[in-house]
Amino acid sequence: MSRSDFVSVTIVTYNSGRFIKRCLESVLDQNYPWKEIIVIDNNSTDGTVDILEPFEDRCRIVYNQENVGFAAAQNQAIELSEAEWILTLNPDVLLLQGFIEALVTAGNLDSKVGTVCGKLLTMTSTFDFAPTVDSTGIYFTPNLRHLDRGSLEVDNGHFLNYEYVFGATAAAALYRREMIDDITIGGEFFDSDFFVYREDADVAWRAQLLGWKCLYAPYAKGYHVRSAFPGNRRALSPEINMHSVKNRFLLRMKNISPDLYRRNFFSITARDIVVVACCMVWEHTSLKAFPFLIRNWKSVMAKRREIMQRQRVDDTYMASWFSFQPVSKPAPKKFAASQNRSKAARR
Repeated sequence: MSRSDFVSVTIVTYNSGRFIKRCLESVLDQNYPWKEIIVIDNNSTDGTVDILEPFEDRCRIVYNQENVGFAAAQNQAIELSEAEWILTLNPDVLLLQGFIEALVTAGNLDSKVGTVCGKLLTMTSTFDFAPTVDSTGIYFTPNLRHLDRGSLEVDNGHFLNYEYVFGATAAAALYRREMIDDITIGGEFFDSDFFVYREDADVAWRAQLLGWKCLYAPYAKGYHVRSAFPGNRRALSPEINMHSVKNRFLLRMKNISPDLYRRNFFSITARDIVVVACCMVWEHTSLKAFPFLIRNWKSVMAKRREIMQRQRVDDTYMASWFSFQPVSKPAPKKFAASQNRSKAARR
């Protein structure tokens, strides 16, 4: 076994009792010998701790005394690991066989690939499998919404090619340690200011600015229960909606270049007006996002300065990723050839 093959699977739980047992079983069942599992529990109160206890001999489990948020807990898990690859996983994900192997095999073919994602399909909270796509990577629109590529489309056999995409959903994303170390700002890979939601989009944007690629590997498949969809904010808790608003502006404050802002000024401004108006008229609990941004302005701007000083790609390249239609870029044929060799070897 070489260091380049070893994977740490990092899972953050918070009242995840409905899902975590099956999630862990799907990881342990992977025919991939070079893995460790690190679970950080954020002070669950729903029985998650009781479910985790029987796994303590096969997983490294840390029980926090408070809910520090997804971003900080993932950083905590990553710090405990020494693996070359980190697979962040939500507890409501089930991996199909070969998921980890397919991601690592693809990632090792290109040293500039810092993130690898697979095809996530839809699963309900009662573990019913739907024939629809959950995510094949994320993309940004010109008005700074970030969406999942292929979300809610019927899975009819498309998304079969290796492609470069903007980024990956942290529900199931494989990150290269070298990239993690390279793009970490202020000692954090995931920005703890985000707490929960959109932290993966922040990582994806920062990684692109610093010259790293995200690869979509179609033969890595799993299932995911998604609670947050565009247009279903009323189904989410007020806290989640507040973080969503806060993090929309954090994303821009940290990562957007003047050129990209200029190109998309009208789209961004129109969306901002809608967001602020909705907070003022209906979603009053989300107004708490704005005092947070004001209080933390200086620290956020310090992060921005470091990111902008280290930008390694030009503005035209970054602008090419922002579109109202999902953007992907073809990957070299060597990825498909490698996959075919792997399949032949397993026969």
